[in-house]
Amino acid sequence: MFSKTDRRPRRVRSRALIAAVGGTAALLALSACTPASGSSADDKIGGTARLSVFAQQGTGQDLATNAFTKEVEKKFNIKFTWQTTTQDSSVAPEKRQILMASGDYPDAFLLIPWVDQFNQVDIEKLAKQGVALPLNDLIKQYAPDIQKALDSNPDYKAMATSPDGKIYGLPQLAETLHIQYPSKLWINTDWLKKLNLQMPKTTDEMTKVLEAFKNDDPNGNGQKDEIPLSGDSHDTLIPFFMNAFIYDPQNPDKGIQSTTVLNKGKVDIQANKDGWREGLKYIKSLWDAGLIDKGAFTQNPAALAQEGNNEGPVLLGSASGLHPYIFVSPGAKDGRDKQYDAVPPLTGPDGADYATYAFGSTPGATFMLTNKASKNDQVAAIKLVNYLFTEKGQLDGNFGPEGKGWGPAPAGSEALNPDVKAKFVNLQLSQDEANAVQWGALSTYNQNSAFRESQAVPTDIYDTSGYERRLFEATQLYQGHEDKSQIYPTWKVWPDPAKATQVATQQTNIDNYVTQNALAFITGSKSLDSDWDSYVKGFDGLGLKDYLSTLQTAYDKSKK
Repeated sequence: MFSKTDRRPRRVRSRALIAAVGGTAALLALSACTPASGSSADDKIGGTARLSVFAQQGTGQDLATNAFTKEVEKKFNIKFTWQTTTQDSSVAPEKRQILMASGDYPDAFLLIPWVDQFNQVDIEKLAKQGVALPLNDLIKQYAPDIQKALDSNPDYKAMATSPDGKIYGLPQLAETLHIQYPSKLWINTDWLKKLNLQMPKTTDEMTKVLEAFKNDDPNGNGQKDEIPLSGDSHDTLIPFFMNAFIYDPQNPDKGIQSTTVLNKGKVDIQANKDGWREGLKYIKSLWDAGLIDKGAFTQNPAALAQEGNNEGPVLLGSASGLHPYIFVSPGAKDGRDKQYDAVPPLTGPDGADYATYAFGSTPGATFMLTNKASKNDQVAAIKLVNYLFTEKGQLDGNFGPEGKGWGPAPAGSEALNPDVKAKFVNLQLSQDEANAVQWGALSTYNQNSAFRESQAVPTDIYDTSGYERRLFEATQLYQGHEDKSQIYPTWKVWPDPAKATQVATQQTNIDNYVTQNALAFITGSKSLDSDWDSYVKGFDGLGLKDYLSTLQTAYDKSKK
Protein backbone atom coordinates (compact mmCIF):
# COMPACT_ATOMS: atom_id res chain seq x y z
CA MET A 1 0.00 0.00 0.00
CA PHE A 2 2.77 2.39 0.96
CA SER A 3 5.46 3.29 -1.52
CA LYS A 4 8.68 5.16 -0.97
CA THR A 5 7.33 7.88 -3.26
CA ASP A 6 4.52 8.59 -0.81
CA ARG A 7 6.28 11.59 0.67
CA ARG A 8 3.78 14.26 -0.15
CA PRO A 9 5.02 17.61 -1.44
CA ARG A 10 4.11 20.18 1.13
CA ARG A 11 4.37 23.61 -0.43
CA VAL A 12 0.75 23.59 -1.56
CA ARG A 13 -0.91 21.38 0.97
CA SER A 14 -4.03 22.77 2.56
CA ARG A 15 -3.48 25.32 5.31
CA ALA A 16 -6.04 24.54 7.97
CA LEU A 17 -9.33 26.36 7.46
CA ILE A 18 -8.51 28.42 4.37
CA ALA A 19 -6.47 25.96 2.36
CA ALA A 20 -4.78 27.20 -0.79
CA VAL A 21 -6.92 30.26 -1.30
CA GLY A 22 -4.47 31.56 -3.87
CA GLY A 23 -6.77 30.27 -6.59
CA THR A 24 -9.57 32.63 -5.57
CA ALA A 25 -8.42 35.44 -7.84
CA ALA A 26 -8.44 33.12 -10.82
CA LEU A 27 -11.96 31.99 -10.01
CA LEU A 28 -13.14 35.59 -9.83
CA ALA A 29 -11.85 36.07 -13.37
CA LEU A 30 -14.46 33.68 -14.74
CA SER A 31 -16.91 35.52 -16.93
CA ALA A 32 -20.27 34.26 -18.15
CA CYS A 33 -20.48 30.53 -17.49
CA THR A 34 -20.49 28.34 -20.55
CA PRO A 35 -23.57 26.12 -20.80
CA ALA A 36 -23.44 22.37 -20.96
CA SER A 37 -21.86 21.32 -24.24
CA GLY A 38 -23.38 17.93 -24.91
CA SER A 39 -25.42 17.34 -28.05
CA SER A 40 -28.87 15.77 -27.98
CA ALA A 41 -27.25 12.44 -28.76
CA ASP A 42 -24.89 12.87 -25.82
CA ASP A 43 -27.80 13.66 -23.53
CA LYS A 44 -29.36 10.26 -24.10
CA ILE A 45 -28.60 8.40 -20.88
CA GLY A 46 -26.68 5.23 -21.63
CA GLY A 47 -25.05 6.39 -24.84
CA THR A 48 -21.31 6.84 -25.10
CA ALA A 49 -20.19 9.58 -22.73
CA ARG A 50 -17.56 11.87 -24.20
CA LEU A 51 -15.94 13.07 -21.02
CA SER A 52 -13.21 15.68 -20.94
CA VAL A 53 -11.19 15.45 -17.72
CA PHE A 54 -8.42 17.55 -16.21
CA ALA A 55 -6.03 15.45 -14.12
CA GLN A 56 -2.50 15.36 -12.75
CA GLN A 57 -0.37 12.76 -14.47
CA GLY A 58 2.66 11.06 -12.97
CA THR A 59 6.10 11.06 -14.58
CA GLY A 60 6.13 8.36 -17.22
CA GLN A 61 2.37 7.87 -16.98
CA ASP A 62 -0.06 8.22 -19.91
CA LEU A 63 -3.65 8.29 -18.71
CA ALA A 64 -4.92 7.95 -22.27
CA THR A 65 -3.36 4.50 -22.71
CA ASN A 66 -3.39 3.38 -19.06
CA ALA A 67 -4.92 -0.07 -18.45
CA PHE A 68 -7.24 1.19 -15.70
CA THR A 69 -8.44 3.93 -18.03
CA LYS A 70 -9.30 1.27 -20.60
CA GLU A 71 -11.11 -0.76 -17.93
CA VAL A 72 -13.41 2.08 -16.87
CA GLU A 73 -13.93 3.28 -20.44
CA LYS A 74 -15.34 -0.11 -21.29
CA LYS A 75 -17.20 -0.56 -18.02
CA PHE A 76 -19.01 2.81 -18.14
CA ASN A 77 -19.09 3.44 -21.90
CA ILE A 78 -16.84 6.51 -21.64
CA LYS A 79 -14.60 8.07 -24.24
CA PHE A 80 -12.09 10.23 -22.37
CA THR A 81 -10.39 13.37 -23.56
CA TRP A 82 -7.59 14.13 -21.12
CA GLN A 83 -6.18 17.51 -20.21
CA THR A 84 -3.22 16.83 -17.96
CA THR A 85 -0.63 18.55 -15.85
CA THR A 86 2.25 17.13 -13.86
CA GLN A 87 2.22 15.96 -10.26
CA ASP A 88 4.58 18.82 -9.46
CA SER A 89 2.91 20.88 -6.75
CA SER A 90 4.78 23.99 -7.87
CA VAL A 91 3.25 23.77 -11.36
CA ALA A 92 -0.14 22.05 -11.17
CA PRO A 93 -2.10 24.69 -9.16
CA GLU A 94 -1.25 27.48 -11.57
CA LYS A 95 -2.24 25.42 -14.60
CA ARG A 96 -5.62 24.62 -13.05
CA GLN A 97 -6.21 28.25 -12.13
CA ILE A 98 -5.32 29.49 -15.62
CA LEU A 99 -7.63 26.89 -17.12
CA MET A 100 -10.52 28.03 -14.93
CA ALA A 101 -9.89 31.70 -15.61
CA SER A 102 -9.89 31.11 -19.38
CA GLY A 103 -13.37 29.59 -19.28
CA ASP A 104 -12.11 26.66 -21.36
CA TYR A 105 -12.42 24.16 -18.55
CA PRO A 106 -13.41 20.48 -18.94
CA ASP A 107 -16.47 18.44 -18.00
CA ALA A 108 -14.79 17.07 -14.88
CA PHE A 109 -11.76 17.29 -12.65
CA LEU A 110 -9.92 14.37 -11.04
CA LEU A 111 -7.15 15.63 -8.77
CA ILE A 112 -4.69 14.46 -6.14
CA PRO A 113 -4.92 16.42 -2.88
CA TRP A 114 -1.21 16.54 -2.12
CA VAL A 115 -0.57 18.02 -5.58
CA ASP A 116 -3.50 20.45 -5.88
CA GLN A 117 -7.25 20.47 -5.43
CA PHE A 118 -10.17 22.87 -5.12
CA ASN A 119 -10.44 24.31 -1.63
CA GLN A 120 -13.72 25.12 0.09
CA VAL A 121 -13.69 28.77 -0.96
CA ASP A 122 -13.11 27.71 -4.58
CA ILE A 123 -16.07 25.35 -4.38
CA GLU A 124 -18.49 27.95 -3.03
CA LYS A 125 -17.50 30.53 -5.62
CA LEU A 126 -17.76 28.05 -8.49
CA ALA A 127 -21.13 26.86 -7.19
CA LYS A 128 -22.42 30.44 -7.01
CA GLN A 129 -21.23 31.06 -10.57
CA GLY A 130 -22.99 27.91 -11.76
CA VAL A 131 -19.75 26.25 -12.83
CA ALA A 132 -19.68 23.48 -10.22
CA LEU A 133 -22.70 21.18 -10.48
CA PRO A 134 -24.50 19.84 -7.39
CA LEU A 135 -24.00 16.09 -7.07
CA ASN A 136 -26.67 15.18 -4.50
CA ASP A 137 -29.28 13.84 -6.90
CA LEU A 138 -26.69 12.07 -9.05
CA ILE A 139 -25.28 10.36 -5.97
CA LYS A 140 -28.70 9.28 -4.72
CA GLN A 141 -29.71 7.87 -8.09
CA TYR A 142 -26.48 6.41 -9.46
CA ALA A 143 -23.83 6.17 -6.72
CA PRO A 144 -24.86 3.92 -3.82
CA ASP A 145 -21.29 3.38 -2.63
CA ILE A 146 -20.62 7.11 -2.41
CA GLN A 147 -23.90 7.50 -0.53
CA LYS A 148 -22.86 4.73 1.85
CA ALA A 149 -19.54 6.47 2.58
CA LEU A 150 -21.33 9.75 3.25
CA ASP A 151 -23.91 8.14 5.51
CA SER A 152 -21.40 6.08 7.49
CA ASN A 153 -18.77 8.77 8.04
CA PRO A 154 -20.15 12.05 9.48
CA ASP A 155 -16.79 13.82 9.20
CA TYR A 156 -16.47 12.93 5.53
CA LYS A 157 -20.04 14.05 4.88
CA ALA A 158 -19.35 17.37 6.61
CA MET A 159 -16.24 17.84 4.45
CA ALA A 160 -18.20 17.23 1.27
CA THR A 161 -21.38 19.17 2.07
CA SER A 162 -21.37 22.94 1.60
CA PRO A 163 -23.31 25.19 4.00
CA ASP A 164 -26.30 25.25 1.61
CA GLY A 165 -26.63 21.45 1.99
CA LYS A 166 -25.40 20.61 -1.49
CA ILE A 167 -22.37 18.60 -2.53
CA TYR A 168 -20.47 20.34 -5.33
CA GLY A 169 -17.37 18.18 -5.20
CA LEU A 170 -15.93 15.17 -3.41
CA PRO A 171 -12.67 15.05 -1.46
CA GLN A 172 -10.67 11.86 -1.27
CA LEU A 173 -11.05 9.79 1.88
CA ALA A 174 -7.81 8.22 3.07
CA GLU A 175 -7.73 6.94 6.65
CA THR A 176 -4.07 5.98 6.65
CA LEU A 177 -3.04 5.53 10.26
CA HIS A 178 0.58 6.64 9.93
CA ILE A 179 -0.45 9.85 8.15
CA GLN A 180 -2.99 10.66 10.85
CA TYR A 181 -0.16 10.97 13.38
CA PRO A 182 2.43 12.92 11.40
CA SER A 183 4.76 14.37 14.05
CA LYS A 184 7.06 11.46 14.83
CA LEU A 185 10.68 11.10 15.87
CA TRP A 186 12.82 8.19 14.69
CA ILE A 187 15.91 7.11 16.65
CA ASN A 188 18.82 4.83 15.86
CA THR A 189 18.15 1.88 18.12
CA ASP A 190 21.43 0.19 17.10
CA TRP A 191 23.17 3.11 18.79
CA LEU A 192 20.96 2.70 21.86
CA LYS A 193 21.98 -0.95 22.14
CA LYS A 194 25.66 -0.21 21.59
CA LEU A 195 25.63 2.41 24.34
CA ASN A 196 23.44 0.25 26.62
CA LEU A 197 20.68 2.86 26.64
CA GLN A 198 16.93 2.40 26.86
CA MET A 199 14.38 4.01 24.56
CA PRO A 200 13.82 7.48 26.09
CA LYS A 201 10.43 8.01 27.71
CA THR A 202 10.80 11.50 29.17
CA THR A 203 12.33 14.77 28.04
CA ASP A 204 15.13 14.35 30.60
CA GLU A 205 15.92 10.87 29.31
CA MET A 206 15.89 12.19 25.74
CA THR A 207 18.49 14.79 26.63
CA LYS A 208 20.76 12.14 28.15
CA VAL A 209 20.44 9.89 25.09
CA LEU A 210 21.32 12.74 22.72
CA GLU A 211 24.29 13.67 24.89
CA ALA A 212 25.53 10.07 24.67
CA PHE A 213 25.06 10.09 20.90
CA LYS A 214 27.23 13.22 20.73
CA ASN A 215 29.97 12.21 23.12
CA ASP A 216 30.26 8.40 23.26
CA ASP A 217 31.12 7.51 19.63
CA PRO A 218 28.17 5.22 18.82
CA ASN A 219 29.27 4.82 15.18
CA GLY A 220 32.65 3.53 16.40
CA ASN A 221 34.96 5.50 14.14
CA GLY A 222 36.81 7.27 16.93
CA GLN A 223 35.54 10.71 15.90
CA LYS A 224 32.88 13.03 17.25
CA ASP A 225 31.12 13.29 13.90
CA GLU A 226 27.70 12.04 15.02
CA ILE A 227 24.60 14.18 14.50
CA PRO A 228 22.42 13.47 17.57
CA LEU A 229 19.21 15.06 16.23
CA SER A 230 18.16 16.57 12.92
CA GLY A 231 15.16 17.44 10.78
CA ASP A 232 14.27 19.68 7.87
CA SER A 233 12.25 22.80 7.20
CA HIS A 234 9.18 20.72 6.25
CA ASP A 235 9.29 17.96 8.86
CA THR A 236 10.14 20.38 11.64
CA LEU A 237 11.01 18.72 14.92
CA ILE A 238 9.18 21.33 17.01
CA PRO A 239 5.74 19.58 17.21
CA PHE A 240 7.14 16.29 18.51
CA PHE A 241 9.01 17.94 21.37
CA MET A 242 6.41 20.63 22.01
CA ASN A 243 3.82 17.91 22.66
CA ALA A 244 5.66 17.06 25.86
CA PHE A 245 4.64 20.48 27.19
CA ILE A 246 1.46 21.58 25.39
CA TYR A 247 -0.70 20.05 22.67
CA ASP A 248 0.74 21.12 19.30
CA PRO A 249 -1.64 20.71 16.34
CA GLN A 250 0.92 21.68 13.70
CA ASN A 251 0.94 19.12 10.88
CA PRO A 252 4.18 19.28 8.90
CA ASP A 253 2.94 16.62 6.49
CA LYS A 254 0.15 18.91 5.25
CA GLY A 255 2.08 22.14 5.53
CA ILE A 256 -0.07 23.31 8.44
CA GLN A 257 1.95 25.58 10.71
CA SER A 258 -1.10 26.89 12.56
CA THR A 259 -1.31 26.27 16.30
CA THR A 260 -5.10 26.75 16.34
CA VAL A 261 -6.94 24.67 18.93
CA LEU A 262 -10.15 24.59 20.90
CA ASN A 263 -9.76 25.86 24.45
CA LYS A 264 -12.86 24.75 26.33
CA GLY A 265 -14.85 25.06 23.13
CA LYS A 266 -13.40 28.43 22.14
CA VAL A 267 -11.03 28.85 19.21
CA ASP A 268 -7.58 29.81 20.43
CA ILE A 269 -3.89 29.44 19.59
CA GLN A 270 -1.16 27.70 21.54
CA ALA A 271 1.81 29.82 20.55
CA ASN A 272 1.22 32.54 23.17
CA LYS A 273 0.73 30.19 26.11
CA ASP A 274 3.12 29.38 28.98
CA GLY A 275 3.30 25.74 27.85
CA TRP A 276 4.58 26.88 24.46
CA ARG A 277 7.24 28.95 26.18
CA GLU A 278 8.34 25.96 28.26
CA GLY A 279 8.52 23.79 25.15
CA LEU A 280 10.73 26.34 23.44
CA LYS A 281 12.96 26.45 26.53
CA TYR A 282 13.48 22.70 26.32
CA ILE A 283 14.26 22.70 22.60
CA LYS A 284 16.62 25.62 23.17
CA SER A 285 18.44 23.60 25.83
CA LEU A 286 19.10 20.90 23.22
CA TRP A 287 20.28 23.54 20.75
CA ASP A 288 22.58 25.20 23.28
CA ALA A 289 24.12 21.83 24.12
CA GLY A 290 24.95 21.20 20.46
CA LEU A 291 22.54 18.27 20.26
CA ILE A 292 20.52 19.62 17.31
CA ASP A 293 22.07 19.87 13.86
CA LYS A 294 22.57 23.50 12.81
CA GLY A 295 20.55 22.93 9.64
CA ALA A 296 17.68 21.08 11.28
CA PHE A 297 15.19 23.96 10.94
CA THR A 298 16.26 25.37 7.57
CA GLN A 299 17.59 22.61 5.33
CA ASN A 300 15.44 20.98 2.67
CA PRO A 301 14.53 17.28 2.70
CA ALA A 302 17.31 16.42 0.26
CA ALA A 303 19.88 17.83 2.66
CA LEU A 304 18.47 15.77 5.51
CA ALA A 305 18.64 12.67 3.31
CA GLN A 306 22.29 13.42 2.62
CA GLU A 307 22.93 13.26 6.36
CA GLY A 308 21.12 9.95 6.60
CA ASN A 309 22.65 8.42 3.48
CA ASN A 310 26.22 9.70 3.77
CA GLU A 311 28.97 7.41 2.60
CA GLY A 312 30.98 5.85 5.37
CA PRO A 313 29.82 5.47 8.98
CA VAL A 314 26.26 6.24 10.04
CA LEU A 315 26.09 9.83 11.30
CA LEU A 316 22.43 10.39 12.12
CA GLY A 317 21.21 9.52 15.60
CA SER A 318 17.61 10.68 15.32
CA ALA A 319 15.39 12.72 13.01
CA SER A 320 11.85 13.99 12.85
CA GLY A 321 9.71 12.84 9.95
CA LEU A 322 6.54 11.11 8.84
CA HIS A 323 8.54 7.95 8.14
CA PRO A 324 12.24 6.95 8.12
CA TYR A 325 12.60 6.50 4.36
CA ILE A 326 12.46 10.30 4.21
CA PHE A 327 15.99 10.52 5.57
CA VAL A 328 17.47 7.08 4.84
CA SER A 329 17.04 5.14 1.61
CA PRO A 330 15.57 1.63 1.68
CA GLY A 331 17.82 -1.29 0.95
CA ALA A 332 21.02 0.34 2.22
CA LYS A 333 24.01 -2.01 1.88
CA ASP A 334 25.03 -1.49 5.49
CA GLY A 335 21.45 -1.99 6.73
CA ARG A 336 21.15 1.48 8.23
CA ASP A 337 17.57 1.77 6.94
CA LYS A 338 16.64 -0.92 9.47
CA GLN A 339 18.18 0.89 12.43
CA TYR A 340 15.52 3.54 13.06
CA ASP A 341 12.47 3.05 15.26
CA ALA A 342 9.84 5.50 16.46
CA VAL A 343 10.24 7.25 19.80
CA PRO A 344 6.93 7.15 21.73
CA PRO A 345 5.49 10.52 22.80
CA LEU A 346 7.82 11.91 25.45
CA THR A 347 6.48 12.79 28.87
CA GLY A 348 7.30 16.32 29.92
CA PRO A 349 7.97 17.65 33.43
CA ASP A 350 4.26 18.28 34.07
CA GLY A 351 3.10 14.93 32.69
CA ALA A 352 2.06 16.00 29.17
CA ASP A 353 2.66 13.34 26.50
CA TYR A 354 0.59 14.44 23.52
CA ALA A 355 0.74 13.40 19.87
CA THR A 356 -0.48 15.50 16.97
CA TYR A 357 -3.57 14.15 15.21
CA ALA A 358 -4.59 14.94 11.64
CA PHE A 359 -7.81 13.84 9.92
CA GLY A 360 -6.98 11.60 6.98
CA SER A 361 -8.44 13.81 4.26
CA THR A 362 -7.96 17.37 3.07
CA PRO A 363 -11.03 19.65 2.88
CA GLY A 364 -12.10 20.64 -0.62
CA ALA A 365 -12.73 18.66 -3.78
CA THR A 366 -10.62 16.36 -5.90
CA PHE A 367 -13.62 15.36 -8.04
CA MET A 368 -15.85 18.04 -9.52
CA LEU A 369 -18.34 18.15 -12.37
CA THR A 370 -18.74 21.38 -14.31
CA ASN A 371 -21.57 22.85 -16.31
CA LYS A 372 -19.81 21.75 -19.50
CA ALA A 373 -20.91 18.15 -18.83
CA SER A 374 -24.04 16.86 -20.53
CA LYS A 375 -26.51 14.83 -18.49
CA ASN A 376 -25.12 11.64 -19.98
CA ASP A 377 -21.58 12.73 -19.12
CA GLN A 378 -22.66 13.51 -15.57
CA VAL A 379 -24.17 10.08 -15.07
CA ALA A 380 -21.14 8.29 -16.51
CA ALA A 381 -18.76 10.37 -14.40
CA ILE A 382 -20.58 9.77 -11.12
CA LYS A 383 -20.77 6.04 -11.89
CA LEU A 384 -17.02 6.06 -12.49
CA VAL A 385 -16.30 7.78 -9.18
CA ASN A 386 -18.77 5.47 -7.42
CA TYR A 387 -16.65 2.58 -8.75
CA LEU A 388 -13.65 4.17 -7.04
CA PHE A 389 -15.57 3.86 -3.76
CA THR A 390 -15.96 0.10 -4.20
CA GLU A 391 -13.36 -2.39 -3.04
CA LYS A 392 -12.75 -3.62 -6.60
CA GLY A 393 -12.40 -0.09 -7.92
CA GLN A 394 -9.93 0.81 -5.18
CA LEU A 395 -7.85 -2.29 -5.84
CA ASP A 396 -7.75 -1.98 -9.62
CA GLY A 397 -7.35 1.79 -9.55
CA ASN A 398 -4.60 1.86 -6.97
CA PHE A 399 -2.64 -1.26 -7.94
CA GLY A 400 -3.72 -2.40 -11.41
CA PRO A 401 -5.65 -5.45 -12.61
CA GLU A 402 -6.13 -8.49 -10.40
CA GLY A 403 -3.27 -10.90 -10.94
CA LYS A 404 -0.90 -8.17 -12.06
CA GLY A 405 -1.15 -5.35 -9.52
CA TRP A 406 -2.91 -7.16 -6.69
CA GLY A 407 -4.23 -10.58 -5.75
CA PRO A 408 -6.21 -12.37 -3.04
CA ALA A 409 -4.34 -12.67 0.23
CA PRO A 410 -2.33 -15.93 0.26
CA ALA A 411 -3.39 -18.56 2.76
CA GLY A 412 -1.82 -17.99 6.15
CA SER A 413 -0.87 -14.38 5.46
CA GLU A 414 -1.38 -11.74 8.12
CA ALA A 415 -3.31 -8.53 7.56
CA LEU A 416 -1.72 -5.17 8.32
CA ASN A 417 -4.02 -5.12 11.31
CA PRO A 418 -3.62 -8.60 12.82
CA ASP A 419 -7.09 -8.34 14.33
CA VAL A 420 -8.77 -8.47 10.90
CA LYS A 421 -8.75 -10.99 8.06
CA ALA A 422 -6.30 -10.41 5.23
CA LYS A 423 -8.15 -9.84 1.95
CA PHE A 424 -5.60 -8.80 -0.66
CA VAL A 425 -1.91 -8.41 -1.34
CA ASN A 426 -0.13 -5.63 -3.21
CA LEU A 427 2.09 -7.28 -5.84
CA GLN A 428 4.55 -4.36 -5.75
CA LEU A 429 4.96 -3.40 -9.39
CA SER A 430 7.94 -1.44 -10.64
CA GLN A 431 7.30 2.23 -11.37
CA ASP A 432 7.15 1.62 -15.13
CA GLU A 433 4.74 -1.29 -14.66
CA ALA A 434 2.58 0.76 -12.30
CA ASN A 435 2.42 3.71 -14.70
CA ALA A 436 1.00 1.42 -17.37
CA VAL A 437 -1.79 -0.21 -15.38
CA GLN A 438 -2.89 1.92 -12.41
CA TRP A 439 -4.12 5.42 -11.60
CA GLY A 440 -2.52 5.27 -8.17
CA ALA A 441 -3.21 8.32 -6.00
CA LEU A 442 -5.66 9.66 -8.58
CA SER A 443 -8.09 6.88 -7.66
CA THR A 444 -7.77 6.99 -3.86
CA TYR A 445 -11.37 7.80 -2.93
CA ASN A 446 -12.40 5.37 -0.23
CA GLN A 447 -9.35 4.04 1.56
CA ASN A 448 -11.00 3.77 4.93
CA SER A 449 -9.19 2.02 7.73
CA ALA A 450 -11.05 -1.26 7.14
CA PHE A 451 -9.80 -1.37 3.55
CA ARG A 452 -6.21 -0.39 4.25
CA GLU A 453 -5.80 -2.65 7.25
CA SER A 454 -7.04 -5.74 5.39
CA GLN A 455 -3.97 -5.74 3.16
CA ALA A 456 -1.68 -8.75 3.62
CA VAL A 457 1.73 -7.41 4.62
CA PRO A 458 4.88 -9.44 5.38
CA THR A 459 5.67 -9.67 9.07
CA ASP A 460 9.34 -8.65 8.73
CA ILE A 461 8.90 -4.95 9.42
CA TYR A 462 12.51 -4.13 8.53
CA ASP A 463 12.28 -5.57 5.02
CA THR A 464 11.06 -3.08 2.45
CA SER A 465 8.09 -5.35 1.72
CA GLY A 466 7.01 -5.03 5.36
CA TYR A 467 7.43 -1.27 5.57
CA GLU A 468 3.69 -0.59 5.78
CA ARG A 469 3.52 -2.79 8.89
CA ARG A 470 6.54 -1.04 10.35
CA LEU A 471 4.74 2.30 10.06
CA PHE A 472 1.46 0.86 11.35
CA GLU A 473 3.10 -0.57 14.44
CA ALA A 474 5.13 2.58 15.05
CA THR A 475 2.06 4.78 14.83
CA GLN A 476 0.24 2.73 17.44
CA LEU A 477 2.70 4.24 19.91
CA TYR A 478 1.15 7.65 19.17
CA GLN A 479 -2.48 6.68 18.70
CA GLY A 480 -4.62 7.84 21.60
CA HIS A 481 -2.18 10.49 22.77
CA GLU A 482 -4.04 13.27 20.96
CA ASP A 483 -6.21 15.56 23.07
CA LYS A 484 -9.53 15.30 21.27
CA SER A 485 -11.04 18.17 23.24
CA GLN A 486 -8.43 20.55 21.81
CA ILE A 487 -8.57 19.54 18.16
CA TYR A 488 -9.97 22.25 15.90
CA PRO A 489 -11.74 20.22 13.18
CA THR A 490 -10.50 22.06 10.11
CA TRP A 491 -11.74 19.25 7.87
CA LYS A 492 -15.41 20.00 8.49
CA VAL A 493 -15.43 23.78 9.02
CA TRP A 494 -16.47 25.78 5.97
CA PRO A 495 -15.08 29.35 5.90
CA ASP A 496 -17.09 32.44 5.04
CA PRO A 497 -16.10 33.25 1.42
CA ALA A 498 -16.54 36.97 2.11
CA LYS A 499 -13.77 36.84 4.73
CA ALA A 500 -11.61 34.14 3.18
CA THR A 501 -8.95 36.44 1.75
CA GLN A 502 -8.70 38.42 4.97
CA VAL A 503 -8.44 35.38 7.22
CA ALA A 504 -5.94 33.76 4.83
CA THR A 505 -3.69 36.79 5.13
CA GLN A 506 -4.07 36.85 8.89
CA GLN A 507 -3.29 33.17 9.21
CA THR A 508 -0.22 33.43 7.00
CA ASN A 509 1.07 36.39 8.99
CA ILE A 510 0.39 34.69 12.33
CA ASP A 511 1.95 31.40 11.24
CA ASN A 512 5.06 33.13 9.89
CA TYR A 513 5.33 35.15 13.09
CA VAL A 514 5.11 32.01 15.22
CA THR A 515 7.67 30.12 13.11
CA GLN A 516 10.17 32.97 12.90
CA ASN A 517 9.99 33.71 16.61
CA ALA A 518 10.20 30.06 17.59
CA LEU A 519 13.49 29.78 15.72
CA ALA A 520 14.68 33.07 17.17
CA PHE A 521 13.97 31.89 20.71
CA ILE A 522 15.52 28.46 20.13
CA THR A 523 18.70 29.74 18.50
CA GLY A 524 19.10 32.61 20.98
CA SER A 525 18.66 35.69 18.82
CA LYS A 526 15.70 36.47 21.10
CA SER A 527 15.43 35.83 24.82
CA LEU A 528 12.60 33.80 26.33
CA ASP A 529 13.05 35.90 29.45
CA SER A 530 13.29 39.48 28.21
CA ASP A 531 11.52 39.21 24.82
CA TRP A 532 8.60 36.90 25.58
CA ASP A 533 6.11 39.57 26.69
CA SER A 534 6.71 41.72 23.61
CA TYR A 535 6.36 38.62 21.44
CA VAL A 536 2.94 37.87 22.96
CA LYS A 537 1.92 41.52 22.55
CA GLY A 538 2.93 41.33 18.89
CA PHE A 539 -0.05 39.11 18.07
CA ASP A 540 -2.34 42.12 18.59
CA GLY A 541 -0.86 43.84 15.57
CA LEU A 542 -1.49 40.77 13.43
CA GLY A 543 -5.24 40.85 13.99
CA LEU A 544 -5.31 37.78 16.22
CA LYS A 545 -8.55 38.77 17.94
CA ASP A 546 -10.41 39.24 14.64
CA TYR A 547 -8.84 36.07 13.22
CA LEU A 548 -10.04 33.97 16.14
CA SER A 549 -13.49 35.56 15.98
CA THR A 550 -13.83 34.64 12.30
CA LEU A 551 -12.81 31.05 12.96
CA GLN A 552 -15.16 30.88 15.94
CA THR A 553 -18.11 31.93 13.77
CA ALA A 554 -17.24 29.32 11.15
CA TYR A 555 -16.81 26.64 13.81
CA ASP A 556 -20.11 27.47 15.50
CA LYS A 557 -21.91 27.23 12.14
CA SER A 558 -20.34 23.83 11.48
CA LYS A 559 -22.00 22.42 14.60
CA LYS A 560 -25.54 23.39 13.56
